[in-house]
Amino acid sequence: MLTDPNFYAVAIPAVALVGLSKGGLGGAFALIGVPLLAFAVPPMQAAAIFLPILLVMDAVALWAWRGHNDRKTLLVLLPGAVIGIALGWATSTYVSADAMRLVLGGISVVFALKYFVESWAAHKGQETAAAVQRPVAGSFWGSLAGYASFVAHAGGPPFQIYVLPLKLDPLTYTGTSTRFFAILNAIKVIPYFALGELDSTNLTLSAALLPVALVSTLAGARLVHFLKPAIFYPLMYGMVLLAGGKLLYDGVTGVFGG
Repeated sequence: MLTDPNFYAVAIPAVALVGLSKGGLGGAFALIGVPLLAFAVPPMQAAAIFLPILLVMDAVALWAWRGHNDRKTLLVLLPGAVIGIALGWATSTYVSADAMRLVLGGISVVFALKYFVESWAAHKGQETAAAVQRPVAGSFWGSLAGYASFVAHAGGPPFQIYVLPLKLDPLTYTGTSTRFFAILNAIKVIPYFALGELDSTNLTLSAALLPVALVSTLAGARLVHFLKPAIFYPLMYGMVLLAGGKLLYDGVTGVFGG
């Protein structure tokens, strides 16, 4: 497979999209990555190939966003996220990834549409204030992000549902998101090793795709620095809408066999 041009024709765009997402351009790109790579290899292998790449992307993104973070948000979300990963590992044979995609997709679409309706209302002089930290809600959405990240590779929408209403500045938001998912991906190494998916073949393929990952992650981080809040937040909510639509479509076709 290392010399198969058909594999790289799919894998390079998939990794580039995830890299742009890791750099800060939104979760929709990341959600497209693994399903796209699954056109070339089985889905579980696609996820396994991506995990080492994601870890390297995380390292690059952490360096790029080293000066930006909201510690309070991480402290609210991470305990639930760790529990969510553990529950995902324990129940992965009982709950289908497609069912989780269906639920998350529906929630995300409603969440994004709510934002655009409120934005329209704001133009009429009815602006919504920034939300405050809510430990109970943060634990819930954090656990859902951890669970979805494990069973469906879709932790972005639950994270965004909690964090975007806080209205952090774009740089702080991106730095916080980078740290959150870097921690989750590092934790996920344990179950992937337990499943035997991080073998020499998959690790070799991961290494071959690393240059694409590095360049695209840095490009995404660079582009975010030029986005003002008035552009950044509609873009992010638009990404949530796209991501939710993709999850909803995948969930419906998977659950109902479309």
